[in-house]
Amino acid sequence: MLKIFGLTASGRSPLTAMAGALTLGALTLSGAASAQQQRDPAYAAARSAGQVGEKVDGYLGYPSTPSPEVRRLADDINIKRRAIYAEKAAEQHATVEQYAFTTGCLLISKTAVGEKYQAPDGSWQTRTAAPPLRDSRCP
Repeated sequence: MLKIFGLTASGRSPLTAMAGALTLGALTLSGAASAQQQRDPAYAAARSAGQVGEKVDGYLGYPSTPSPEVRRLADDINIKRRAIYAEKAAEQHATVEQYAFTTGCLLISKTAVGEKYQAPDGSWQTRTAAPPLRDSRCP
């Protein structure tokens, strides 16, 4: 159980403990969400074509103006992600935004070479073999 003030029983600050709990929960989510979304050929095609990319807020974004079909697909995935984030955040005693952010950090770190992601400065980047640029607040 996390304490609100002071240290937890393990000697870690509550913020560090919350980040760890959120990371663990987000890892579970990111694996399940990625597996589910990768099964959709339209999503896989849009992702590999750079029409959608991961944002640090945990949702899909558009590196360029999307077609109506790509927008509908990404909007549907984002609605499903938000529902999962809300459920998992409640379990972790966190806000939806905190949980979504942590998951966004993890999803960006899992992008494949050639996929798009949003850098901390808001620019869209294409993943290379190097680690992606991540927000300094990412766990």
